[in-house]
Amino acid sequence: MTKALNRRKFLKGGALAATAGAGALAAPSIANAQAITLKMQAAWGGGIFLENAQSYVKRVNEMAEGALVIELLPVNAVVKTSQMQDAVHRGVLDAAHYVPAYWYSKSKTASLFGTGPCFGWSSQEVLGWVHYGGGMELFNELMENLGLNVVSFFNSPMPAQPLGWFKEEIKDVSQMKGLKYRTVGLAADVMLEMGLSVVQLPGGEIQPAMKSGLIDAAEFNNPTSDRDFGMQDVSKHYMLASFHQSQEFFEVTFNKKKFESLPSELQAIIRYASEAENSNFYWNNTKRYAEDLVKLQEESGVNVHRTPDSVMQAQLEAWDRVVERIANEDPFFAKVIESQKAYAKKVMGYLNLNQPDYKMAYKHYFG
Repeated sequence: MTKALNRRKFLKGGALAATAGAGALAAPSIANAQAITLKMQAAWGGGIFLENAQSYVKRVNEMAEGALVIELLPVNAVVKTSQMQDAVHRGVLDAAHYVPAYWYSKSKTASLFGTGPCFGWSSQEVLGWVHYGGGMELFNELMENLGLNVVSFFNSPMPAQPLGWFKEEIKDVSQMKGLKYRTVGLAADVMLEMGLSVVQLPGGEIQPAMKSGLIDAAEFNNPTSDRDFGMQDVSKHYMLASFHQSQEFFEVTFNKKKFESLPSELQAIIRYASEAENSNFYWNNTKRYAEDLVKLQEESGVNVHRTPDSVMQAQLEAWDRVVERIANEDPFFAKVIESQKAYAKKVMGYLNLNQPDYKMAYKHYFG
């Protein structure tokens, strides 16, 4: 025991001496750097997504230990959600927390980074493509093509979004034709292809629009947000599972010039805090969504249904037509699609062979 203690004392003393020597030569840049404040606007005025944005900011601020402080602003604090990317590009905002579907009007390729077609993968695998399958390089190429002075990081793999809220249970795709339906991104093209009339609204306007009859049906993202919006007060039929937006995640974007002016240590903190938020989001949000789905059923009398396979098959076929049409018009869109397909074929080929049937195990224990 004495030898071990002496050894630790020696190592501690040596480490302190080495640190002191290094400090005499050059103090760490973060320690001596003047505090930097970045203003980040979120696309969320409240609810679980604002909590997620706060969680990311908290990680950055704690790791930076005062050298960098991100100040999070709520939705519309400086500019409207549709103007956030331009504001970051111009330096009016230093950063933004949103999803690419909110600015995809500049390029439909943007929707492929989170709300594109499902090649048998989930949000987890799409993020794998972003980080290890060439997706980030393609995104940066898109930013260069659009002349945007931004750098982005992606995090928080979302579960597939529900088909949404309807006046009656959807048992057949024919029931959807002609419905005035709220969605965003490329999903709007898919639903139009299926014969729906699409209205694109921000989250806070969905429930009032359905209550007034402006729309017949709607989706936003998840049981927690939908419950917060009060969708259970305007509909009692909630359809879960869909391919219209079966994978999505957040985009945290920074003014590129501002980001590149930061010390390398702070750049790394911003980058790795984004990766760390992946796990926190999945663990936290999955539990919350499950709990709120039960509350919707037991406290609000909502009838929860699983979307029929026939409807989801029709969605896949609609995706095929939409993707083919856009790819024929936009070579870069086609380039991104081919990259995604190659990654999904390889990775999902392995996962589909290796993953046991979790639904079988669930039924075994819970019926």
